[in-house]
Amino acid sequence: MTARAPESIATVHRAGVGNRLLAALPPADLGLLTPHFQKVSFEPDTVLVRSGDELDPVYFPHSGAIAFMLDMPDGQTVATTLIGREGALASFSALGPSLSSVTAVARVAGTASQISAAKFRAAYARSEAIRNVVQVHVRALLLQLQHVAACNALHLVDGRMARWLLQLHDRVPNDLLPVTQEALAQLLGVRRTTATLTMSKLRAAGAVPSDRRGFIEIDRVRLERVACDCYALMQDKIDRMYCQELSAPQPALVPFPETTAR
Repeated sequence: MTARAPESIATVHRAGVGNRLLAALPPADLGLLTPHFQKVSFEPDTVLVRSGDELDPVYFPHSGAIAFMLDMPDGQTVATTLIGREGALASFSALGPSLSSVTAVARVAGTASQISAAKFRAAYARSEAIRNVVQVHVRALLLQLQHVAACNALHLVDGRMARWLLQLHDRVPNDLLPVTQEALAQLLGVRRTTATLTMSKLRAAGAVPSDRRGFIEIDRVRLERVACDCYALMQDKIDRMYCQELSAPQPALVPFPETTAR
């Protein structure tokens, strides 16, 4: 695989820097947001917004992983994108009040800075820097969505599961992922039995040394060998986009009143 750039998404996550979009803002522009931020925590399976609900508030994750799930009429779900510290949830609300087309579910517990959509729109209107980071993030989301759609149509389940595990690993600070097979089945849009059989293949390949009690241990090097080409191609494009179009990261962690997302 191609080596990651020094400021790639995964590098930023593991360095412990706060939200990548906030970290790219100059202090004056960040100051338009911070007085209105509230720090919230979310647990696995927390629903942050449901399909059809208004995109309000806006979340800037500092840790954890949030999946955008498409709900089908027959009750099945499938993930379209995954975000963590590099992104934001409900950033589209900057363009005006709108309804969510997906359900956003926390797959890995974490924290985020939360701001009302109205306050975010006001800051967006005043700041070119905020408009720029939102534009970069939206383009990265669309790029991920395109690759995931192609991957779902063209590649086998084991390669797709390996891709999702790598994407989760980019947003978790160690090789032990706090995710269940049930959650993976939902990401993939397959039955639990299919997820179990696929996990067995990954264990046989040495890509998943252990899988028990809600934790999946991965061997990243071997997992990358199993994953389809979509992962490397997609992440390389997103990493280059972030590194070229966002300014050098600055500390973006500031104290806010803390609550728990419901």
